[in-house]
Amino acid sequence: MKAIVYSAFGSSEVIEVIETEKPTIKEDEVLIKSYAVSVNPADIKYRKGLMQQRLPVQLPYTPGLDVAGTIEAIGENVTRLKVGDKVFGGKHGGNYAQYVSLKESDTSIIPSNISFNEAAALVVPLVTAYSFLIENGEVQKGQRLLIQGTTGGTGQIMLQMAKSLGLYVIGTTSTGGVGLAKILGADEVIDYQTQDFTALVSDIDLVIDLVGGQTQETSFKILKKNGKLLSGAMPPSQELAKEYEVEAKFIASAYSYKKLDYGRQLVEDGKIKPQRITTMKLEDAAKAQDLLSSGGLNGKIILEIN
Repeated sequence: MKAIVYSAFGSSEVIEVIETEKPTIKEDEVLIKSYAVSVNPADIKYRKGLMQQRLPVQLPYTPGLDVAGTIEAIGENVTRLKVGDKVFGGKHGGNYAQYVSLKESDTSIIPSNISFNEAAALVVPLVTAYSFLIENGEVQKGQRLLIQGTTGGTGQIMLQMAKSLGLYVIGTTSTGGVGLAKILGADEVIDYQTQDFTALVSDIDLVIDLVGGQTQETSFKILKKNGKLLSGAMPPSQELAKEYEVEAKFIASAYSYKKLDYGRQLVEDGKIKPQRITTMKLEDAAKAQDLLSSGGLNGKIILEIN
């Protein structure tokens, strides 16, 4: 089968297409014939060697955090899924390939009303949105939420899930994303290129930070006492959390079919619409990662396989 590997750490020039064996599956795994995988910022961090201290990998390394396709074989302990099922799911690495092995516990049936491409794009955002809003945010109807980076691939899904939970959602985005954020249901949209969010909002129950840097630090100012700042970009300052009397955590979302099933129902009910997608071929992985690195995409890049 074809697979993408990083032959070294560095620029996109280290990306190679190779021929390798299909993965063998364990008793609790399924073998998926891949149709689509999405390109995520973490794929680029792994390629540059930026994850070696926290989540080290060995070279050559096949990247990828998600996949959508059809089950070709199942392990002897697999009971919920069967051969032929159209599924989506994820794991850390090994997914830029024509065949992928996944744990049954991290794999779910794809929503009946979307494509493989759309399903692959949804894996990380659905798992992340559930982890932030329900698992760690423990949100309640009527609370005020601000999402930093609301029209990226994950932010779009976070926004829609939050609205389905009854939250008042404020989103920050670039000028080009303002219209999209409104279409997706944001109650307020702030153009970070022309507006200062600290002058426009306050008394926020939860900030979800998908940006990091100075944006994260400034976000402490708009939280109410005992509010929460949850980040998927970088660990937040505990000194600032103490100063502002709030909770602040970095969230690394774990895969789970229960989280995917929760999101699947929202997609099938029309409460979550898939993101905008830019489609490329598996062999164009280097170009795809360079495009993502260039910034400004309001959506996700998908690599089509098979």
